[in-house]
Amino acid sequence: MEILSSTPLATIQDLGRFDHYHDGVGRSGAMDGLALAIGNALLGNDTNAAAIEIPLLPFKLRFDEDLDIAITGADCEALFDDVPLPPDWALSVKAGQTLTLSAIREGCRAYICVVGGFDVPEVLGSRSTQLRETFGGHEGRMLKKGDRLKALGTSVGLPPGGLGATPFRQETGPVTARVLPAAEYDRFTAESQRSFWTTDWQVTPQSNRNGYRLSGPNLTMKDASELRSHGVVPGTIQVPMGGQPIIQLADAATMGGYPKFGTVIEPDHWRLAQAKPGTAIRFVEVDYPAALAAQAELDAYIADIRAAAGRQRRAASGWQS
Repeated sequence: MEILSSTPLATIQDLGRFDHYHDGVGRSGAMDGLALAIGNALLGNDTNAAAIEIPLLPFKLRFDEDLDIAITGADCEALFDDVPLPPDWALSVKAGQTLTLSAIREGCRAYICVVGGFDVPEVLGSRSTQLRETFGGHEGRMLKKGDRLKALGTSVGLPPGGLGATPFRQETGPVTARVLPAAEYDRFTAESQRSFWTTDWQVTPQSNRNGYRLSGPNLTMKDASELRSHGVVPGTIQVPMGGQPIIQLADAATMGGYPKFGTVIEPDHWRLAQAKPGTAIRFVEVDYPAALAAQAELDAYIADIRAAAGRQRRAASGWQS
């Protein structure tokens, strides 16, 4: 396939690199792991198959061969040639046809999945683009007009017209992110703790794959003692001297010295990924068992999609035979 138009920051991402923190190499990977999982489940892919992550639209590509694909993530205007597509949808395309994504209605990041995932080299066990270090993905960089990409597969026998997934729990109002208190939580003042849990924090324009800077009341510590640098992971909420929290995300560094207020649990990272600048975020305190239960719920949702899509693909094979 050939990219006909692209905006900055479109990259190839799988689930990321998890075994190289000790080498100073961050995770990278899809910001919205749920969207990636839905697309791969619809196509019967391995859970770690690489997709295109598109945080800014429009984005347009033309297919050079017949292929099964899925579009997930942000609810945007998706046109297959001139035919509109629903969100979280898998379909078969023919050589010469085009896909155009534009006009986001809800969310922030769209994903294009293909059968088998995108055929780019594995680097340190992942196909994800590491933008800061310029490796992985497609030549270690953002995608641009004229790039040509290839899928590792072609067809899984989708039903005529395609198949889709039911969205995972619709929400209204502020984005809710569940948080585990972190190591320095008790060193913040009682007023700061209260403010953190009761404020509708705003995602600022100074936010990206490295982290989200939030706007709200200043969070202050009981003492001003310095901390040694320590390891951080995606989801860690750090508070710099200015008092405005930063949520470390997919391209976060592996360590830092700012005090850690809390950590957004992994099952809610997809909610953050789809929160564009100006979005309100409300934090809810949870404990470790609740975090495990949330992950189990998400895993069950993906398993249901994978099972239902498999049944529909097998039925389609029967129709076609």
